[in-house]
Parts: sequence; structure tokens; C-alpha cells
Amino acid sequence: MTKILLVDDEKLFVKGLSAILEHEGFQVTKAFDGEKAWELIQKVSFALILLDLMLPKIDGLTLCREIRKKSDVPIIMLTAKGEDIDKIIGLELGADDYLAKPFNSRELLARIRAVLRRSSLKRAESSFLAEGEREIIIDREKWLVLVEEKEVELTGKEFDLLELLWKNPGRVFTREKLLELVWGYNFWGDERTVDVHIRRLREKIEPNPGTPRFVLTKWGVGYYFREKKNG
Repeated sequence: MTKILLVDDEKLFVKGLSAILEHEGFQVTKAFDGEKAWELIQKVSFALILLDLMLPKIDGLTLCREIRKKSDVPIIMLTAKGEDIDKIIGLELGADDYLAKPFNSRELLARIRAVLRRSSLKRAESSFLAEGEREIIIDREKWLVLVEEKEVELTGKEFDLLELLWKNPGRVFTREKLLELVWGYNFWGDERTVDVHIRRLREKIEPNPGTPRFVLTKWGVGYYFREKKNG
């Protein structure tokens, strides 16, 4: 059975939604606060997480960010707040989809199946950047990076930085945004931290760090990963 973690502090809501999901054949584990959810995530491999935004102990956005540091498990954010800013923040922190309460259970089921389907397809795809040759392979589950079939040792932050850029080819991230997404809102360093990590990352993955092919600079703006060539 497909295991789903449902994280919400509204017990009646959780009871009702769990019944619907279980009727559809899902195995549901419940958590009523972010701290308990985090404990469960360390122990159990879930196929999908339904995560409420407003949670006691650890809020949904913080929990989403922490999950993304360790796992690519699909996350659908659930919230009673419908403002666009919450949606944007949730998706930028790594949520796969977003649904504001109240919602139709059929719509949620459709979203769940769509996210699970995309996740399944993503796992089936090769993890390399295809530009006529297999040059870079990134495997989040094994915490592994290969460059031309040779393993490269990256620090945790270097790995997170590379993965974020690699998953968004062509998208330019400002230093401030990279600090927010990779280091977190409460990081006390400055934007030079990003420059240092980019330099070290290039030294490890680029054939010629002085003339990078993959992690590129948009002068005056920030950094981005080279887009794949057509054909």
C-alpha cells in the first residue's frame, strides 16, 4: 500500500480525510504537530506527505525546508490561507503542489495521484545532464555526485546548492535567494558565503573552473545552471 503522512493539527479534519484516503487504498499515518511529523519522517519511508502550513511546534514551511534537505519525497501543502505569497513560498521551499482549504476531496485525490505519477516518472529517469554525453550524475538518495564517472565529494551545502541549480536549468537565482533556499531564513552569514561555495563547487565539477560550463554567472544578478541543448 502507498504510505501517506498526513500532518495537520485539526483532529476532525484529519479523521475525515484519513477515512477518505484509506477508502482509496492509501495507508495513512497521522501527525498533529511538526515535531512528531519530523520524528516519523526519520523512521518511515513515505510515498507522499500532506503538510498543513499552520502547525504547532514546527510550522509547515520550516518542516518542508528541513524535509527537502534530506529527501525528495513529494509534498502537497494544505492550508486555510489562500494568499499567493504562501503558495509561492511553499513551492520555492520544495513543495510539489498546494491546495487551500476548504477543498473537494476528489480534487485532492487527483492532485495526489498526479504528484505520485510525476514522482514515479522522475525516479525512472536517468539523473544525468544529457548534452551528448553523460557528464554529471546526481543521486539524492545515495548523496552521490559523479562527474564523468568519477565520484566527487561535496559538502552538504555544496550538494544542496548544486542540486537546486541543476533542477532549475536556465533559472537565475540571486545570492539572496540562494541563501534563503539553501541556508535558510535564519542564516546569519552574508552573500559572500554563496560566492565561496560556488567557487568551491566549480573547482570540483568543472573541467576548467575559470571558464565554467555548468554553473554560470549572470553578472550583476546571480548564478544559474546551464540549460540543456536541444537534440
